[in-house]
Amino acid sequence: MKYEKREYKNGLRLLTSYRKETKAVTLLIMLKVGSRFEDNEYRGISHFIEHLTFKGTKRRPNTETLSRELDEIGAQFNAFTSKEYTGFYIKTIEKNLPLAFDMLSDMLFNSKFENKEIQREKGVIIEEMKMYEDEPANNAEELFETILFGNTHLGKRIIGTVKSVNETTRKKVLDYRQQFYQSGNMVVTVAGNYNKSKLDGLVKKYLVKNNQPKSEVTIVENKDTQKAPRVLLKNQKTGQVHLILGTRAYGKPEKEKVYPLSVLSIILGGSMSSRLFINVRERQGLCYYIYSSLDSYLDTGLFAIQAGLNKDRIDFAIKAILKELKKLRDNKITVKELDKAKEKLRGKIVLGLEDSQIIASWFAKQELLDDKTLTPEDYLKKISKVSVDDVQNIAQELFQTDRLNLAIVGPFGDKKRFEKILKI
Repeated sequence: MKYEKREYKNGLRLLTSYRKETKAVTLLIMLKVGSRFEDNEYRGISHFIEHLTFKGTKRRPNTETLSRELDEIGAQFNAFTSKEYTGFYIKTIEKNLPLAFDMLSDMLFNSKFENKEIQREKGVIIEEMKMYEDEPANNAEELFETILFGNTHLGKRIIGTVKSVNETTRKKVLDYRQQFYQSGNMVVTVAGNYNKSKLDGLVKKYLVKNNQPKSEVTIVENKDTQKAPRVLLKNQKTGQVHLILGTRAYGKPEKEKVYPLSVLSIILGGSMSSRLFINVRERQGLCYYIYSSLDSYLDTGLFAIQAGLNKDRIDFAIKAILKELKKLRDNKITVKELDKAKEKLRGKIVLGLEDSQIIASWFAKQELLDDKTLTPEDYLKKISKVSVDDVQNIAQELFQTDRLNLAIVGPFGDKKRFEKILKI
């Protein structure tokens, strides 16, 4: 899959990937700004601003006007905030791409951020917090990142706290937006079917407006000081216990290790034929869902196993999961299992990239956060080179008792009970 890159005088970067076989096109604007860049007094403000960009501009005075204009052409549109980036996208058909540029540029550069909307949105975001708190699986994810990263920016919630949301002012919103919402801090991706001859004109008309310096984004490096297994509980009455068991893993500087870890994750918990699914769910009936995943940040990463299970069998389930980790660490996988995992990963990626939105996100994230942008073909070549020894080396490095972290949401208050069995 080919892509082209262009950088404009004001620092804006444009990545394009043309796909003639689709009728759809996605315009994605991504900024290097997220919750880990927020000072304590600004906690949750990246997410807050994402909400506020849908509340009206000078030409489109309210949410109804914005949404109706896009709904009338059947477009898909949304935004998202992570710990290291924020994105806004519109997916539509080729003839409506000029409207997509007009809309997103209007929202990003001309949002009014009226005080009445800021006050109203505080209530919306606090209700969003309550919704997440009512979802035990989501709580487990937040607990896990807290136990991994502690009282650092990475260990804190993207959405902020009730206190930080209530203390958000219009001045804070404008100051933060001025610092980070600059062209030099943006990556624009257009993926799908579009008119190549008109694209540069659209970018210059709507996004290359003035010379805005690139924001100096700095992070506090998240160092790993763990020397013993750790347990964090949220004592909550639930019908099903939700747990996450995992370790720190690899960030962008150790990207080469992410490729064998991705294969390992497929083998361990990446499908209904994975080791965890078959041995823990199917053969022993210890859980309803179980899967593994990984994530990478600028300086660190994580590997996690998530499960929802019966509270009366939680000890057995944890021991069964640890047993699978030990088996993978101490015994080499077969070449056949390795090849199947690679093919599974290949199929997953290729099918996902049928969607222009996924293509846009693929290139935007790499351009924004990585030193080098890989095409899907480049990535799959890296995967194809992963060996049996590579997978075992990763398992031997990560699956050690002193690296284990366990987060549980359920009716438990004694973490020593779980510390005793957290051995591998």
